[in-house]
Amino acid sequence: MITEGDLIRWGIAPGTGLAAALATARRMDAEGRSHDEIFRHLQTMRSPETAARTNSIPFSVFLEPENDVEQANLALVIEAMDALMRVPTVTAGAVMPDACPAGTIPVGGVVATKDAIHPGFHSADICCSMAITVFKRRDDPRRILDVAERATHFGPGGRKHDAWTMPAELHARFAANPFLSDAGPIGDGNFGTQGDGNHFLFVGHLRSTGQPAIVTHHGSRGPGALLYKRGMAVARRHTAIHAPRTPDGAAWIDAHSDDGRAYWDALQAVRLWTKANHFALHDRIARDLGNRIVDRFWNEHNFVFRRADGLFYHGKGATPSFAGFSPDDDGRTLIPMNMCGPVLIAQHRDRAAALGFAPHGAGRNMSRARYLAEVVGDRTIADLVREQTAGIDARFWLGAPDASELPLAYKRAAQVIGQIEMHDLAEIVDFVDPYGSIMAGEHRPRQASGQGEGRFAR
Repeated sequence: MITEGDLIRWGIAPGTGLAAALATARRMDAEGRSHDEIFRHLQTMRSPETAARTNSIPFSVFLEPENDVEQANLALVIEAMDALMRVPTVTAGAVMPDACPAGTIPVGGVVATKDAIHPGFHSADICCSMAITVFKRRDDPRRILDVAERATHFGPGGRKHDAWTMPAELHARFAANPFLSDAGPIGDGNFGTQGDGNHFLFVGHLRSTGQPAIVTHHGSRGPGALLYKRGMAVARRHTAIHAPRTPDGAAWIDAHSDDGRAYWDALQAVRLWTKANHFALHDRIARDLGNRIVDRFWNEHNFVFRRADGLFYHGKGATPSFAGFSPDDDGRTLIPMNMCGPVLIAQHRDRAAALGFAPHGAGRNMSRARYLAEVVGDRTIADLVREQTAGIDARFWLGAPDASELPLAYKRAAQVIGQIEMHDLAEIVDFVDPYGSIMAGEHRPRQASGQGEGRFAR
């Protein structure tokens, strides 16, 4: 008997059309038709190929270059967005002030699509996000940072301790989803961790009240990376049939297929994991400080959102600035700058030309490798840290600084803030001014206790 597996091997994609194709194949098989004849007939049932556009559609640009380096960066961003605007599912796009090229879709890029979810547009760091907790009592910020350094965990891998496991309801949610059914152990092992690269734990105070606050920045870690890998495989199978000339990174899943509905549900489950992970760390720090929490909120800036118009809005490093972007939206979002700059607290503006988005941070003007070669050069790490982090308590959890994450690797905070205000992308209502920040840094051997010397000797 012909099976679903046979049809999939013949190139019939899993989804709503598979059941009808299987019924037809079995009927023809029962009639004594050959497999070659059945295969040829099934090809006539397939949807016609979705062709890419010959010309791109217009998109908005809110990045104002101030020098030749920034102009070159913008040119690369526009080139990447122009290619994206030719993908047949895409209906609109926008470029934020922090944009820089990074694969299929620029960081700081927003793309709206019809009936399609593109895993390559949100990338492997699904639900990269910000979270803030504000404390009631004023406290020694160095003590807060010391407690936070003991509580958090950066770098590859995860924690192997019963105290850091994801909530039981997330285990059930993962188990019920075909994309995540075996991801429970990964979710547990990565719970309570923050990753590497530009992720951080920031300690500061609200400019408006002076109250101390912690801010964390990280994504969905192992569960999100696994979901991305599986989502891309499904997307590539779909476009191989329906749009075979689609660039690999722009492959999509039919949002209304069985796979599409399961992938959307998996995105929401991973979002809940990420939120729980942020606030599990915050709760541990609050407990160890003995300080009461008076306010907290969070927002993702690397995700897929669906608006009332039914379109799917893919923000790659772009902060939603429209009401109801998530079930727990309270009208506020966080936009970080760099370890020496403030974290912005913003309210929504929902500018139509920006597709309802704002920047997610300061952004880069060049790749990490180019920055290290052209800007850092042969200067010592000690000199770079001393010059760029003067006045703050800068720590690197893995033991040594990562020069590509120092402030000069990013656009100037004042420049990005000015462009947010110039283009009315968000309303800045407060600032979290820095005392210090913990980043992953570069890996060095750590003490046997698992807690290394995160401070960098100057």
